[in-house]
Amino acid sequence: MKEQVSNIRNVAIIAHVDHGKTTLVDCLLRQSGVFRENQEVAERVMDSNDIERERGITILSKNTAVTYKDTKINIVDTPGHADFGGEVERILKMVNGVVLLVDAFEGVMPQTKFVLMKALSLKLPVIACINKIDRPGARPKEVVDEVLELFINLGADDEQLDCPFVYASAKEGVASLDPDVPGTDMKPLFDTILDYIPAPEGDPEAPTQVLISTIDYNEYVGRIGVGKVDNGSVKVNQEALIVNHHNPDRREKVKISKLYEFDGLSKVDVTEAGVGSIVAISGIADLKIGDTLCSPDAPNAIPFQKISEPTISMNFIVNDSPLAGQEGKYVTSRHIKDRLYKELNTDVSLRIEDTDSTDTFKVSGRGELHLSVLIENMRREGYEFAVSKAEVIYKKDENGKTLEPMETAYIDVPDEFSGTVIASLSERKGELLNMSSISGGYTRLEFNIPSRGLIGFRGPFMTDTKGNGIINTTFNGYGPYKGDISYRKTGSLIAFEAGEAVTYGLFNAQERGSLFIGPGTKVYSGMVIGSNPKSDDIEVNVCKTKHLTNTRTSSSDEALRLVPPVILSLEQALDFIDTDELLEVTPKSLRIRKRILDPTLRKRAGFAAKAKK
Repeated sequence: MKEQVSNIRNVAIIAHVDHGKTTLVDCLLRQSGVFRENQEVAERVMDSNDIERERGITILSKNTAVTYKDTKINIVDTPGHADFGGEVERILKMVNGVVLLVDAFEGVMPQTKFVLMKALSLKLPVIACINKIDRPGARPKEVVDEVLELFINLGADDEQLDCPFVYASAKEGVASLDPDVPGTDMKPLFDTILDYIPAPEGDPEAPTQVLISTIDYNEYVGRIGVGKVDNGSVKVNQEALIVNHHNPDRREKVKISKLYEFDGLSKVDVTEAGVGSIVAISGIADLKIGDTLCSPDAPNAIPFQKISEPTISMNFIVNDSPLAGQEGKYVTSRHIKDRLYKELNTDVSLRIEDTDSTDTFKVSGRGELHLSVLIENMRREGYEFAVSKAEVIYKKDENGKTLEPMETAYIDVPDEFSGTVIASLSERKGELLNMSSISGGYTRLEFNIPSRGLIGFRGPFMTDTKGNGIINTTFNGYGPYKGDISYRKTGSLIAFEAGEAVTYGLFNAQERGSLFIGPGTKVYSGMVIGSNPKSDDIEVNVCKTKHLTNTRTSSSDEALRLVPPVILSLEQALDFIDTDELLEVTPKSLRIRKRILDPTLRKRAGFAAKAKK
């Protein structure tokens, strides 16, 4: 017999990137008394990873819980970026309702549509929270209309359309039910959650059923499965059976050795948890997302959505450049392989494959950002390796025709740059679907474009729009192959010999293009030290010093004026490299190099490639 557990609410906070999800969770934690009055608390406390803090994005979903009016509210903070959309899809299976956060200035954005569509398809009730109402240019009333229009476009039923609206400033810690009446605290949002989000339902007398929706990992206890108790109860030392909806053959007997519930930011040991509780379970070595833990007498798997397939891949390669092994702590193929396979413990959207070479591993993910976060994490942990240019993963249809991943790109640009952006995306096989004016002198463009057309696009896009453009993308399934795309119009400036770059050599080289290095940088033959505005690669000698004569001295080098080098970030370097180049990644440096370092062999390979075409 199903019963409601009235003192629990399970809610996910969903939104587009940077609309304030993590800040809102911070605020709810503070006002629920999780922190002591005098406790020092970092901003965006839920973004615990360094990269999350620096970039201001959430990568992994986080669980927390607060108590309000004797009701435990389990809150899940989800990622907003498309590359981590797989996290959102899974989390929604664990909750009974969502708080949809929308920026009062930006309004409805692509990821707002993506996350709301997932919530509506699961028939979850939605509380719409218009955030940042104190932001200059905020237009909460217009944004409410945009949200309702989105509900209608996504086919929401009457009950979902009748959702409550809350107006908040998460930064200031205030919420109100009326946009014209300023709030004093977050109580209106807390009360709306209690009133509108249904309590979880289940049969406490039925056999145990716990669906694992997310996986955490800890060096000391190994894999930790997080999920909701759908039916029955779960106890420490209980015998259980693992089954999986998508894998009918999976049947594994296990024992539950550790059980936790969430309280504030910590996990608390419990001996038993009942229906509706969100629990963490450790001590089961190969627990996977989508597994159902159930009683051995009643092995019924809970249906679960398949995890989205990766769309792009790149090779991670043991670094073999002349400067290899000088800056990294972990440099061998065994180190790199172990670290990549360890990532699979927590990242279910990632795929790792061995290749014909023991020094190369094919890593596939959901997008450039997904893979660049992994590269940055490994780099910070002391790993040294090289990566190839990202390439999309193709499929074949039943007639043997090639299909490629397609994306919908939503681009907001100042009006004067819209023509340049349209021309640039058209060259990359983009198809303009929609063009509309938005406030502040901006134009919104909507494109259907192959995923590979967006590889390497963000750098030129920022240059073309003088840093004022905003681009957001969502995966749009597979479509017919659109034809060849030229990734890069510029060539590379390549170091001619090994040594140390000097001012005189750099001064002569900068006439050929933009440099990526300054004086004193170690270089080697085949290393890319700059870009050439023409499409050809040019070899330059940046180690060349001036010949001394009795009328000139080397000190006159000091009078030579060098243009400051362009220092590429990891993303810019990944965007810049071409298919015949690699990015050498070490804890201290990012170096672009040719795959084939020897100039003679490189020319031969180039001729062979042209002959094939």
